[in-house]
Amino acid sequence: MKIAIPLVQGTLSAHFGHCERFALLDIGENGNILSQEEQIPPPHEPGVLPAWLHELGATHIIAGGMGMRAKELFERHGIQVIVGASQGTAEEIAAAYLNGTLTTGENICDH
Repeated sequence: MKIAIPLVQGTLSAHFGHCERFALLDIGENGNILSQEEQIPPPHEPGVLPAWLHELGATHIIAGGMGMRAKELFERHGIQVIVGASQGTAEEIAAAYLNGTLTTGENICDH
C-alpha cells in the first residue's frame, strides 16, 4: 500500500489540485509506515495527477476535497479515494487512516 496525501506548508491541502507537493507513504503489511517521501507534482491539468500518482505507485489518496471527475479518474487508475479529511500532517493522517480513526466530513470540493 502506498498512500498519497496532498500538502501545503507541511499539512493537508484543502484541495489536492492546489497542493505544493504530495507526501507518499509506503505502508508495511502490518500497517506501519515504512517510509515517506515528498514529490512536487506536475502542473495541474485534468487527468495529469491521477496518472502521475499511479506511476509513482500510489494505491490510496487521502484528500480534503476532490471533484467528481478527478475521483473517477483516480478510481480508473486503481487508486482508492478518501475525501473529507481534516487538517494534519501526512504522518498524522496516514496513521489515523491505518488505525481506523480518521475522521472525514463532507467533500469540500464542489466541482
